[in-house]
Amino acid sequence: MAGTVNKVILIGRVGQDPEVRYTSSGAPVANFSLATDESFKSRNGEQQQHTEWHRVVAWNKLAEICGEYLTKGKLVYIEGSIRSRQWEDQSGNKRTSYEILARNMQMLGSRADGERAAAAGARPAAPQGVGPEQHDTGPEPSGDGEITDDDIPF
Repeated sequence: MAGTVNKVILIGRVGQDPEVRYTSSGAPVANFSLATDESFKSRNGEQQQHTEWHRVVAWNKLAEICGEYLTKGKLVYIEGSIRSRQWEDQSGNKRTSYEILARNMQMLGSRADGERAAAAGARPAAPQGVGPEQHDTGPEPSGDGEITDDDIPF
């Protein structure tokens, strides 16, 4: 095959504050959910809405930025790829889950959105005087979720 593409672009709302953890080698990884909505008319003409939930994973500097600035309800642009994970559950059934490996994130919405969130007790969405920010990740982790020497750009 001449080439393949695994690229995802999502704009949605953060489902819960990102959870940032660190691998045994000290690499940060953030996990959070993202909700995207789709509106459509049903066969009988009624307006319907469907919400799709996405599991998002960010690594390295992007993970730290997500943990610091993203909060539940924040509108965000995520660009990355789909990654699948297979495992066996307690009953011995093979299971598969899918997640978005984020490579780029941009906070959307106005500064007023961040100020309203702060007034409601949430962390500010962006530093004072800064508009929507765009962030690219550093090296991509190896397939097992751990950072290896091959992931380091120098």
